[in-house]
Amino acid sequence: MDDTLAADLTKTALSPAPGADRYRSLDFADTAATLPADQSYDLLAAPESAMRWLAAHDLTTPDVQLYELCAQRMRTLRDHIRALFAARVGATTPPEESLRAVNEALTAVPTAPLLAWDGVRGPRRVQAHPTDQAVNHALATLAADAADLLTGPDADILAACGSVPCDRFLLRTHGRRHWCSTRCGDRARAARAYARRSGASD
Repeated sequence: MDDTLAADLTKTALSPAPGADRYRSLDFADTAATLPADQSYDLLAAPESAMRWLAAHDLTTPDVQLYELCAQRMRTLRDHIRALFAARVGATTPPEESLRAVNEALTAVPTAPLLAWDGVRGPRRVQAHPTDQAVNHALATLAADAADLLTGPDADILAACGSVPCDRFLLRTHGRRHWCSTRCGDRARAARAYARRSGASD
Protein backbone atom coordinates (compact mmCIF):
# COMPACT_ATOMS: atom_id res chain seq x y z
CA MET A 1 0.00 0.00 0.00
CA ASP A 2 1.46 3.36 -1.00
CA ASP A 3 1.26 6.52 1.09
CA THR A 4 -1.47 8.01 -1.13
CA LEU A 5 -3.74 5.01 -0.60
CA ALA A 6 -3.00 5.03 3.12
CA ALA A 7 -3.92 8.72 3.28
CA ASP A 8 -7.16 8.01 1.39
CA LEU A 9 -8.01 5.30 3.90
CA THR A 10 -7.47 7.72 6.76
CA LYS A 11 -9.77 10.28 5.12
CA THR A 12 -12.47 7.68 4.47
CA ALA A 13 -12.35 6.15 7.94
CA LEU A 14 -14.96 7.24 10.44
CA SER A 15 -13.85 8.92 13.64
CA PRO A 16 -13.35 6.62 16.64
CA ALA A 17 -16.62 5.38 18.11
CA PRO A 18 -17.68 6.27 21.67
CA GLY A 19 -15.73 4.03 24.02
CA ALA A 20 -12.74 3.57 21.70
CA ASP A 21 -10.69 5.80 24.00
CA ARG A 22 -11.34 3.38 26.86
CA TYR A 23 -10.98 0.08 25.01
CA ARG A 24 -8.41 -0.43 22.29
CA SER A 25 -10.19 -3.66 21.37
CA LEU A 26 -13.29 -1.64 20.45
CA ASP A 27 -11.27 0.54 18.12
CA PHE A 28 -9.59 -2.63 16.80
CA ALA A 29 -12.98 -4.20 16.03
CA ASP A 30 -13.95 -1.03 14.17
CA THR A 31 -10.88 -0.95 11.90
CA ALA A 32 -13.13 -2.27 9.14
CA ALA A 33 -16.50 -0.75 8.34
CA THR A 34 -19.24 -0.80 5.76
CA LEU A 35 -20.34 2.61 4.45
CA PRO A 36 -23.27 3.72 2.28
CA ALA A 37 -23.22 3.33 -1.50
CA ASP A 38 -21.30 0.04 -1.34
CA GLN A 39 -18.27 1.77 0.18
CA SER A 40 -16.07 0.24 2.87
CA TYR A 41 -12.61 0.48 4.38
CA ASP A 42 -10.17 -1.74 6.22
CA LEU A 43 -7.36 -0.12 8.19
CA LEU A 44 -5.63 -3.51 8.46
CA ALA A 45 -5.84 -4.33 4.76
CA ALA A 46 -2.07 -4.10 4.24
CA PRO A 47 0.97 -4.56 6.50
CA GLU A 48 1.85 -0.85 6.31
CA SER A 49 -1.55 0.39 7.46
CA ALA A 50 -1.79 -2.35 10.10
CA MET A 51 1.63 -1.29 11.41
CA ARG A 52 0.49 2.32 11.60
CA TRP A 53 -2.58 1.30 13.57
CA LEU A 54 -0.52 -0.69 16.09
CA ALA A 55 1.97 2.13 16.53
CA ALA A 56 -0.79 4.73 16.93
CA HIS A 57 -2.27 2.64 19.74
CA ASP A 58 1.08 2.14 21.53
CA LEU A 59 1.05 -1.58 20.81
CA THR A 60 4.43 -1.58 19.10
CA THR A 61 7.01 0.83 17.77
CA PRO A 62 7.00 2.21 14.21
CA ASP A 63 10.38 0.60 13.46
CA VAL A 64 8.97 -2.94 13.69
CA GLN A 65 8.42 -4.37 10.21
CA LEU A 66 5.11 -6.09 9.67
CA TYR A 67 4.54 -8.78 7.05
CA GLU A 68 1.33 -9.87 5.37
CA LEU A 69 1.11 -12.98 7.54
CA CYS A 70 1.03 -10.77 10.65
CA ALA A 71 -1.55 -8.43 9.12
CA GLN A 72 -3.66 -11.48 8.29
CA ARG A 73 -3.41 -12.67 11.91
CA MET A 74 -4.61 -9.24 13.04
CA ARG A 75 -7.58 -9.36 10.66
CA THR A 76 -8.47 -12.87 11.82
CA LEU A 77 -8.42 -11.91 15.50
CA ARG A 78 -10.47 -8.81 14.67
CA ASP A 79 -13.13 -11.02 13.05
CA HIS A 80 -13.28 -13.21 16.16
CA ILE A 81 -13.52 -10.22 18.51
CA ARG A 82 -16.28 -8.78 16.33
CA ALA A 83 -18.12 -12.10 16.54
CA LEU A 84 -17.90 -12.02 20.35
CA PHE A 85 -19.08 -8.40 20.47
CA ALA A 86 -21.99 -9.22 18.13
CA ALA A 87 -22.97 -12.18 20.31
CA ARG A 88 -22.93 -10.00 23.44
CA VAL A 89 -24.98 -7.26 21.77
CA GLY A 90 -27.45 -9.77 20.31
CA ALA A 91 -27.62 -11.90 23.48
CA THR A 92 -26.68 -15.02 21.49
CA THR A 93 -24.14 -17.76 22.01
CA PRO A 94 -20.78 -16.81 20.48
CA PRO A 95 -18.99 -19.11 18.04
CA GLU A 96 -16.77 -21.59 19.85
CA GLU A 97 -13.91 -20.88 17.44
CA SER A 98 -14.02 -17.18 18.35
CA LEU A 99 -13.76 -17.93 22.07
CA ARG A 100 -10.90 -20.31 21.35
CA ALA A 101 -9.07 -17.76 19.17
CA VAL A 102 -9.25 -15.03 21.81
CA ASN A 103 -8.12 -17.44 24.54
CA GLU A 104 -5.21 -18.60 22.39
CA ALA A 105 -4.14 -15.00 21.85
CA LEU A 106 -4.47 -14.34 25.59
CA THR A 107 -2.22 -17.22 26.55
CA ALA A 108 0.32 -17.05 23.73
CA VAL A 109 2.61 -14.63 25.57
CA PRO A 110 2.85 -13.08 29.01
CA THR A 111 1.10 -9.71 28.90
CA ALA A 112 2.33 -8.54 32.29
CA PRO A 113 5.71 -6.78 32.49
CA LEU A 114 8.33 -9.27 33.67
CA LEU A 115 10.63 -8.74 36.62
CA ALA A 116 14.22 -7.97 35.64
CA TRP A 117 17.30 -7.10 37.64
CA ASP A 118 19.61 -4.34 36.56
CA GLY A 119 22.99 -4.04 38.28
CA VAL A 120 22.70 -0.25 38.34
CA ARG A 121 18.98 0.33 38.89
CA GLY A 122 18.07 -2.86 40.74
CA PRO A 123 14.74 -4.62 40.22
CA ARG A 124 12.35 -3.30 37.61
CA ARG A 125 9.45 -4.41 35.42
CA VAL A 126 10.06 -4.66 31.67
CA GLN A 127 8.17 -5.69 28.59
CA ALA A 128 10.96 -7.95 27.43
CA HIS A 129 10.16 -9.66 24.19
CA PRO A 130 12.01 -10.07 20.92
CA THR A 131 10.97 -7.90 17.99
CA ASP A 132 9.65 -10.89 16.06
CA GLN A 133 7.09 -11.45 18.85
CA ALA A 134 5.84 -7.86 18.82
CA VAL A 135 2.61 -8.81 17.04
CA ASN A 136 2.00 -11.70 19.47
CA HIS A 137 2.17 -9.23 22.34
CA ALA A 138 -0.09 -6.76 20.55
CA LEU A 139 -2.69 -9.45 19.87
CA ALA A 140 -2.50 -10.70 23.46
CA THR A 141 -3.05 -7.17 24.74
CA LEU A 142 -6.04 -6.66 22.43
CA ALA A 143 -7.52 -10.03 23.41
CA ALA A 144 -7.16 -9.18 27.10
CA ASP A 145 -8.78 -5.79 26.50
CA ALA A 146 -11.72 -7.43 24.68
CA ALA A 147 -12.13 -9.94 27.52
CA ASP A 148 -12.16 -7.07 30.03
CA LEU A 149 -14.82 -5.24 28.04
CA LEU A 150 -17.01 -8.33 27.63
CA THR A 151 -16.84 -9.26 31.31
CA GLY A 152 -16.86 -5.80 32.90
CA PRO A 153 -19.61 -3.30 33.68
CA ASP A 154 -19.33 -1.65 30.26
CA ALA A 155 -20.53 -4.85 28.56
CA ASP A 156 -24.10 -3.72 29.23
CA ILE A 157 -23.62 -0.58 27.14
CA LEU A 158 -21.82 -2.28 24.24
CA ALA A 159 -23.93 -1.73 21.12
CA ALA A 160 -23.92 -2.02 17.35
CA CYS A 161 -24.30 1.16 15.32
CA GLY A 162 -27.96 1.71 14.50
CA SER A 163 -27.34 3.47 11.20
CA VAL A 164 -27.63 1.10 8.23
CA PRO A 165 -25.36 -0.14 6.66
CA CYS A 166 -22.70 0.67 9.27
CA ASP A 167 -21.47 -2.40 11.14
CA ARG A 168 -19.26 -0.79 13.78
CA PHE A 169 -19.53 -1.15 17.56
CA LEU A 170 -19.68 1.50 20.27
CA LEU A 171 -20.36 2.06 23.93
CA ARG A 172 -23.68 3.82 24.52
CA THR A 173 -22.18 6.58 26.63
CA HIS A 174 -25.43 8.56 26.27
CA GLY A 175 -28.70 6.72 26.77
CA ARG A 176 -30.30 7.67 23.47
CA ARG A 177 -27.19 7.39 21.32
CA HIS A 178 -27.22 4.37 19.03
CA TRP A 179 -24.74 5.36 16.35
CA CYS A 180 -20.97 5.31 16.19
CA SER A 181 -20.23 8.71 14.65
CA THR A 182 -21.74 12.07 13.78
CA ARG A 183 -21.87 10.97 10.15
CA CYS A 184 -23.93 7.88 11.03
CA GLY A 185 -26.15 9.91 13.37
CA ASP A 186 -26.89 12.47 10.66
CA ARG A 187 -27.70 9.67 8.21
CA ALA A 188 -30.03 7.96 10.72
CA ARG A 189 -31.87 11.22 11.44
CA ALA A 190 -32.18 11.98 7.72
CA ALA A 191 -33.60 8.48 7.10
CA ARG A 192 -36.16 8.95 9.88
CA ALA A 193 -37.17 12.37 8.55
CA TYR A 194 -37.55 10.95 5.04
CA ALA A 195 -39.67 8.09 6.38
CA ARG A 196 -41.94 10.57 8.20
CA ARG A 197 -42.34 12.75 5.10
CA SER A 198 -43.06 9.71 2.93
CA GLY A 199 -45.63 8.46 5.41
CA ALA A 200 -47.33 11.84 5.56
CA SER A 201 -47.60 12.05 1.76
CA ASP A 202 -49.27 8.63 1.41
